[in-house]
Amino acid sequence: MKIVLTILLSYIIGCFSSAYIIGKSFKCIDIRKHGSGNSGATNALRVMGLKLGALTFILDVLKGIVAVYLGKIIMGDNGAYIAGFFVVIGHNWPVFISFKGGKGVATSLGVLLILYWPIVIVSGIIGLALVLFTKYVSLGSITFLGTAPLTYLLISKSFDKRLFILAICFALLTIERHKSNIKRLKEGTENKLGGSR
Repeated sequence: MKIVLTILLSYIIGCFSSAYIIGKSFKCIDIRKHGSGNSGATNALRVMGLKLGALTFILDVLKGIVAVYLGKIIMGDNGAYIAGFFVVIGHNWPVFISFKGGKGVATSLGVLLILYWPIVIVSGIIGLALVLFTKYVSLGSITFLGTAPLTYLLISKSFDKRLFILAICFALLTIERHKSNIKRLKEGTENKLGGSR
């Protein structure tokens, strides 16, 4: 019963789309009908500006943090990993807004920040460097989570199978959610930070 409660609560937490709520509250818009149509922090930044984009990012990160702590309270360490996975599923496919969510990068960051923060530092620096160098946020996001499993193997002094599997899941999820971005990157039509190509 505890595992069902953990899954449901973490999924519901993920379903609260920060970009959608902020768009409706501050701009009276449906973020899904603007920009890329994605209910995530990057599209919020492009459509609603730096302040609201940053607020969206922070709230998405907090969702991951809250879910992990809640999972740990309910089920212990195993609950933290289960909650970490399902909060990202909720963010990506939220039932409240017709399963049209974000791409899970900020929420995954929040999860990893609590479970093993060095991954966030190392893979985050690599991803951020790519964004600064190429101006492609999508490339930085894919690299951040895509390198997380390898980063864990390289820098951790011990091995936790649960964390490694979760990192692999996050890497696969971000590739899945960024399929259209990957296609545009290959074609040279992906939007850069600031709106240029």
